[in-house]
Amino acid sequence: MLAVHAHPDDESSKGAAMMAAYAAAGAEVMVATATGGEQGDLLNPAAGEILQTHRDLPGVRRMEMAEAAEALNISHVWLGFADSGLPEGDPTPPLPFGSFATLPLEQAAAPLVRLVRRFKPHVILSYDEAGGYPHPDHIMSHKITVEAYQAAGDATRYQGLGEAWEPQKLYYDRAFNPGRFEALHQALVDAGHESPYEDRLLRFRDGSIPWMTDHEVTTQIPVGTFLEHRDRALRAHRTQVEPDGFFFATPNDFLREVWPYDDYVLVDSRVKTELPEHDLFSGLR
Repeated sequence: MLAVHAHPDDESSKGAAMMAAYAAAGAEVMVATATGGEQGDLLNPAAGEILQTHRDLPGVRRMEMAEAAEALNISHVWLGFADSGLPEGDPTPPLPFGSFATLPLEQAAAPLVRLVRRFKPHVILSYDEAGGYPHPDHIMSHKITVEAYQAAGDATRYQGLGEAWEPQKLYYDRAFNPGRFEALHQALVDAGHESPYEDRLLRFRDGSIPWMTDHEVTTQIPVGTFLEHRDRALRAHRTQVEPDGFFFATPNDFLREVWPYDDYVLVDSRVKTELPEHDLFSGLR
């Protein structure tokens, strides 16, 4: 299995428990991170006490990524592109010259095609057309993943980048599944707890998240016993994730009871499978 992400920490906030579960079951699981996250901000003020974060944040993020991969028991590679950053303002400024999201598709996809042909994944996962959310690097990660899935098995394309290998299944991550947030919100309210999801649900309902895609979840992977692996991976990214922030707002025991799944959309399969699925390798074994 190969999961393609834009920045270090994306793998821990999207599908970390799933990857830990498959790694524990004996699957070879690899994350490919497109950029080093160089344009990221220091989002956890406590991490600012580490002097190296002010001197060399990209270096710290590389160490965080290694710690997260160890927590999930997965392998990891960098695709080697420069972080494009998230432009803000009206009008928004241009992206940095030569950054990941500014590159021609074939140039950006080439390292991923090479990796697919070397690693030989049966299953590939990444973001949907909106990038999960519209960060330029997330959208480009989606584009290169689809390109690599379609092209890696064609020996006439990307010649010189290894022997052709055809992955069998392509999935989009559905970490922002509105159904999941609805279920957790209602269960928290019914139990007399404060819900951290209300504002987000209101935005889902009133259409104020225009980039939200409407893909239907096809595949739910049981991950209840691996939520603590996800937590350790998230906390490894200490410059980006507050230890008591949104990701940890719902206790794991509550998640195990209400929604013990990671959600995915099967986009393409070259093997026969039946929906709904509860295994990303359904049809392959």
